[in-house]
Amino acid sequence: MLLRQLEYLTALSRERHFARAAAVCHVSQPSLSAGIAKLEAELKVAIVVRGNRFVGFTPEGERVVVWARRILAERDALQADLATMRGGLSGILRVAAIPTAMTTAPLLTGAFCAENPAVRVRLESASSREIVQRLADFDLDVGMTYVDGEPLGDAVRVVPLYRERYLLLTPDDAELGARDSVGWAEAADQPLCLLIPEMQNRRILDGFFADAGAVARPAVETDTVSALYAHVGTHRWSTVIAHVWLHLFGVPAGMRVVPLDRPRRSPQVGLVLADRDPEPILARSLVEAARRLDIGRTLEALLEQHLTP
Repeated sequence: MLLRQLEYLTALSRERHFARAAAVCHVSQPSLSAGIAKLEAELKVAIVVRGNRFVGFTPEGERVVVWARRILAERDALQADLATMRGGLSGILRVAAIPTAMTTAPLLTGAFCAENPAVRVRLESASSREIVQRLADFDLDVGMTYVDGEPLGDAVRVVPLYRERYLLLTPDDAELGARDSVGWAEAADQPLCLLIPEMQNRRILDGFFADAGAVARPAVETDTVSALYAHVGTHRWSTVIAHVWLHLFGVPAGMRVVPLDRPRRSPQVGLVLADRDPEPILARSLVEAARRLDIGRTLEALLEQHLTP
């Protein structure tokens, strides 16, 4: 069994298309197909459902894909470990963050890359459920997500980073624009733009509205923080933001942030890693960088700047 054949297989599992998988692996499509066929012959199982185009994997093939990811992840961890012994970290650190944490990721990746210039970081946006699944499939090194809400399972290790604070972002001349604080029921009555219900941040907010005996019925829903800011920047709507978004987007001209009543427990965002032994050295180095940074304190200081008259 050649590692290259396993690379062909994992590329096919990601791309779900023979030609695209071959392009990712920098080989011709016949070469990729031949490599997978040789792997099938060696393992004595059919891996790919045969057809004129890619249809999917057999049940045995799905299991082989999981093992292929695990073997390649261990190969990468070994290479990174040996590189460290030779004098420095190298390789690719695979990170996925929920969309609402993406604005804070540069605080962490910037410091990490400055300390480890030979390491490349591949940062992707993913849902919390996708992050947990990809960690289990060895398709990811570190996730950045809510760590005290929806279950993460027993196979992950958690490193807390910060707790979210919530603010009403509203036009200066809006009904609540001159207030020093706002209740959740009051915010629900405003013309709102919010993230879509499928996103965990929205589910958290809906829970806070419900605790206040209210239901938010936004006029506009979107799946990105940038689109949300673009809409409220027109001054037609208000929105509820996490204080960490101020790091990237700040407060648009003509708008103001007003603290919302603190809920009984604010959701916590942190790093999640597969509970593996030995721990991959790149993932461990990112965790060490996070602990040195104290991102929570940095973001609290930023919030105070925006709340100070």
